[in-house]
Amino acid sequence: MNTELGFSYETLTNSYAVGSAALCFGVILFMPVAIKFGRRPSYIISTTLQIAISVWASRIQNVADLMLINAFNCFFGSLAEAIVQMTVADIFFIHQRGVMTSIYVWVVIVANSLAPVAAGYVTAGQGWRWVWIWVSILLGICLVLFFFFYEETKFTPLVEGAAPVSLPDPNRKSRILSGRDEEKNVGSLSAQDRDTLAQSASFCVLPRASYIQRLKLWSSSPESFTTSISHAGRPFVVICTIPAVAYAALIYGIVTACYQVSVTVIAAYMVLPPFNFTSDQIGLMSGIPGFIGTSLGTLLSGFFSDKIILWLAKRNGGVYEPEMRLWLLLAFGIFVPVGLLLFGYGLSQEKPWPVVAAGVGIFFTFGMTPASGMVLAYITDAYTNVISDAMVGVVFVRNAFATIFVVALTPWIDAAGIANVFLTLSLVAIVSIILGIGLLIYGKKIRMTTTKKYEAWSAKQCGLRD
Repeated sequence: MNTELGFSYETLTNSYAVGSAALCFGVILFMPVAIKFGRRPSYIISTTLQIAISVWASRIQNVADLMLINAFNCFFGSLAEAIVQMTVADIFFIHQRGVMTSIYVWVVIVANSLAPVAAGYVTAGQGWRWVWIWVSILLGICLVLFFFFYEETKFTPLVEGAAPVSLPDPNRKSRILSGRDEEKNVGSLSAQDRDTLAQSASFCVLPRASYIQRLKLWSSSPESFTTSISHAGRPFVVICTIPAVAYAALIYGIVTACYQVSVTVIAAYMVLPPFNFTSDQIGLMSGIPGFIGTSLGTLLSGFFSDKIILWLAKRNGGVYEPEMRLWLLLAFGIFVPVGLLLFGYGLSQEKPWPVVAAGVGIFFTFGMTPASGMVLAYITDAYTNVISDAMVGVVFVRNAFATIFVVALTPWIDAAGIANVFLTLSLVAIVSIILGIGLLIYGKKIRMTTTKKYEAWSAKQCGLRD
């Protein structure tokens, strides 16, 4: 794009910042859709719109196209920033969320890591416009998978006082909804018990919906869409009134900003002497260390996260506390500044490229992946009922950090040098991680003091989980 269309590297960096800003505001505006109409239509609509924008991107001609494509693509794709964590909370138990959240973070980071590898080779072999054509093809495959295989996971409570449906054949299993969706063998009940169950206001026995019924495009909550829109402002209130959510936003924002700064620096500076990397080499440098590091980090943090909370809960008399997840954040957190310093100083002092790659790998392996996964699992466990609002706030702060850092990157490097930029990032990361000690000590007390606020916000959720 630099060669063919004359876009400067500063313009390309600024377009990246525009995308980060669009991610900030898109998730706020579109989250009411996911809350009111369900996860399924949100995934489908978001993916469909991104296919159209990818086709547009393959025909880009000028700077206006570049900025608008980045803005719209990130704006419509922003739902994925928070809705996945909502899905995790929908269908997994507490002792499973550490692994599931780590897998989610792994997929996100690996996708960001390996995409430049593929893009580099596509650019070298077919031209850079084909990168976007392949993106639209892959998104098309995702759309088919979402449409035919992703069933709605949003829990909508039964209307209290509604007449129970008739019992199905007692010789087959059915699902009994009593706040939780648990499978019971109705055939094992006596006739009197079944009559009592059918007449109870607390239980309804429902037959399993057909495949076609489970694929309906939306599942509307009983609240009005106006009520759902009121969620747009709640993430800011939640993040300002619940310290744990604010801390999760801080950590997630810092480590993600560090990652995006690193990738931007690789693309802008390793094409210059003495490295003189080609497009495919840039892709390899941006992708392979991150892929290896993230994969190892996910295996370590995901496995130990759920194991350690079970061990700590047993030591705590069988009582689990969400702050138990933060021990791994502190254990792995030191590797965030270590990786950043090795990367920054290796690049500024023109060390051999394996030194730079090692810094990226260390940052991903023991730093970014565990840090991101642990804080997301922590707030999911601690504030499950408001996870949608919490995640929107976390994602907004994360993308705001990324926008600020990327916009300031070029003049910052010109004024201070690459080494000092990454030294500053390392110090900010160290201070942010150390603040986690405060939550380890006082987190439970803080949750107790915010109980009423949490209950109040929980009551305002559309389709509140029991």
